[in-house]
Amino acid sequence: MEMLALLQAAAPPHAYRMSQSGVFLFFFIMLGPLKLIGPYFMQTRMLPPVQARRMAWKVFALAVVAILVAGLLGSVLLRNWKIDPPVMQLAAGLVFLLVALQMVLAQYEPPGPTADTPVEPQLMQLVFPITVTPYGVATVIVLMALSADLGRSLSVLGMAIGVMALNLLAMLFVRPLMRGIGMLPLQILGAVLGILQVGLAMQLMVTSLADLGLGFKVNVVGP
Repeated sequence: MEMLALLQAAAPPHAYRMSQSGVFLFFFIMLGPLKLIGPYFMQTRMLPPVQARRMAWKVFALAVVAILVAGLLGSVLLRNWKIDPPVMQLAAGLVFLLVALQMVLAQYEPPGPTADTPVEPQLMQLVFPITVTPYGVATVIVLMALSADLGRSLSVLGMAIGVMALNLLAMLFVRPLMRGIGMLPLQILGAVLGILQVGLAMQLMVTSLADLGLGFKVNVVGP
């Protein structure tokens, strides 16, 4: 699969190892709606529809601002602080691994008590870290830092914002979506994605260690 190529930070900036479709798929996994639907539904299920839609637009707006600031400012600081992109990539992989392991291990915890009492939605928590994940931000920063031209940089930001638009659609239609499929398919999907994300996080870390010259050999599948 092309996404297993990830990004080879040690390569020259113009030698992109990921196509635009690969970057979009990577963003969809790290920043996309699959991890947002459940938490957003649980926090807004007691709100009137108008307030829930207003909350969705607020989350979307703040998430877009966060992505733009992280991509532009973070890539500049990455260069100014002379942090090697493979190091940043390794940090992203480590956080991604910890979150993925938490998703997997949570399936073995006893279910907590459920309550139908209204819960005040936490806007900033929905924005960060649920929508704008730390490892997703790190990936945006690395890809922006490796962009050799303005077109590539705009493309990276555009695809990240496109994923935020998908998140907005998921939030706007979360109630009919949950009525149609329920929580069980999301739990099954979460279990499958959790295992795959552990492997993807390990692949990301091994790739960055190889870029740092620590003796790892990575067989890249795809072009």
